[in-house]
Amino acid sequence: MTKRRVILLAIAAAVVIVVVVTRGFGLFGDNERAPLTLYGNVDIREVDLAFRVGGRIDEISVEEGERVEENELLARLDTRPIMSRVAEANARTAEAEAQLTRLRTGNRAQDIGQARARVSAAQAMRENAHRDYARREGLVETGAISRDLWDQTVAELHRTDAQLAEAQQALSLLREGTRREDIDAAQARLRAARAARDSISIDADDTVLRAANSGTVVTRAQEPGAIIQPGETVLTLSIDRPMRVRAYIAEPDLWRIGPGMAVEVSADGNPKTYRGTIGYISPRAEFTPRSVETESLRTDLVYRLRIIVEDPDEALRQGQPVTIRLPAARTSREN
Repeated sequence: MTKRRVILLAIAAAVVIVVVVTRGFGLFGDNERAPLTLYGNVDIREVDLAFRVGGRIDEISVEEGERVEENELLARLDTRPIMSRVAEANARTAEAEAQLTRLRTGNRAQDIGQARARVSAAQAMRENAHRDYARREGLVETGAISRDLWDQTVAELHRTDAQLAEAQQALSLLREGTRREDIDAAQARLRAARAARDSISIDADDTVLRAANSGTVVTRAQEPGAIIQPGETVLTLSIDRPMRVRAYIAEPDLWRIGPGMAVEVSADGNPKTYRGTIGYISPRAEFTPRSVETESLRTDLVYRLRIIVEDPDEALRQGQPVTIRLPAARTSREN
């Protein structure tokens, strides 16, 4: 090989390297000007539906594969046990309300009159006991009465004194009215009774299972008559509206897309093309998931996309591989 040929080959190699590195300064075409193709899968979005309370299933009104709408009745528990608890809670609340009302209203004149009568009766009994004591005090010393009778006389005197003091104290309390502490305690008991009633009412509402979202029933895990625990799965609902596609874009192509950009989505075996919109681009890079399918060697770092797809004929299926084309991908780094 002549020296001239070596020099020409070296120049040609340098030109090729410059063209590859600079991409020909736009003179030989630009791959970034071609439509961008990505690959992904229709998102799998499922929710397990369960009762928050336990009990016996009374009814399940849907079958597997049946489409349901938001707030639609799906299942119901036997409500008889919990309704008895509701009645008991209502009775306890009514009792607490009545006690508080009585304390706030104060004592009736009839109650005070009865207490005054008990004081008078206690005074009369005490006076009789004192007369017996005074009469028998000298007799016991001479032996005219037995020691047992004297002991009974003394005991009766003490008993009537105590009864009179108790009756006078009760009359005093009735005249003074209800203490603030008693009203506060009654209010606390009423609040506790109402809280217990409200909690049981919530449990009663939770004996009905409704769809939180529109979707399709994919699993019916229980049957009527089954005894279930709180949180035990009864139905599994697949949420397919809005239809979402999860895709990944390589780091070198990230600058070519943006939220709101229109895309075209297609699936194998389905000739139809669906319109979609990029709704979310992850701000964080991640290593390429194993589930990502590409036509070329995958890069180490990718960014996750969420694409909202219009699926009027409901032909797309969750988990299905799809191809995403972006015909209007950016062709320069200018916004």
